[in-house]
Amino acid sequence: MSVEKAFLQTERGDRIPCLFNPSELEISARTEWRGRLVPGRNAPELEFGGGRSGSLRLTLTFDTSADGTAVTKHTSKLLELMQVDAKLPSHDAARNTGRPGWVKFHWGDLHSFSAVIEQLDLTFTFFSSGGTPLRARAAMVLRQFKEDGRWGPQNPTSGTPLPHRTHQVRRGETLDRIAAAHYGDAKRWRLIAQANGITNPMDVAPGTVLALPDPKEAGGGR
Repeated sequence: MSVEKAFLQTERGDRIPCLFNPSELEISARTEWRGRLVPGRNAPELEFGGGRSGSLRLTLTFDTSADGTAVTKHTSKLLELMQVDAKLPSHDAARNTGRPGWVKFHWGDLHSFSAVIEQLDLTFTFFSSGGTPLRARAAMVLRQFKEDGRWGPQNPTSGTPLPHRTHQVRRGETLDRIAAAHYGDAKRWRLIAQANGITNPMDVAPGTVLALPDPKEAGGGR
């Protein structure tokens, strides 16, 4: 039985594989409750003030000692995710609206919320005789970026309108071909794009897991 590897999916659809699966995950959630003191009562009656951003803590290990190449070729991708991404649709240098992209963590049946990397601590633990870093430990804190459904162990399509199916993109596939195969209508590619937050339907990375929502529940998708 093959071991399924975890990976990070970026906002632009790129996939960053984890060389080793994490040994543990820590998920935190907080809600805001407000109350006022009432004379003659032992405790106030609380009023729900809204949910706060969830967080996911994990530590990833990267090791390239087998081939002797620098492990920084992997860790640099994580650092880049914390830099302003000028290719995002929301980027406008004149208005200073740039931001790093969000990511999602996928591992088997566990699929996280859309999250930004709030903190990244890289520790290089093994080097070649020439000083090349060969092993690194990346401790990450992912902070929820937006409300997009439940999180933790869940269906990978949470946040879409009553999703029923998923599709993992194969090399050479485009959204219109996927729509034609699943819906019998290539024009429904817009439904898939909207459900998955895709801005460029011609640039979907192989391996990306797409939500395929029910067209009836999503208003037809045309």
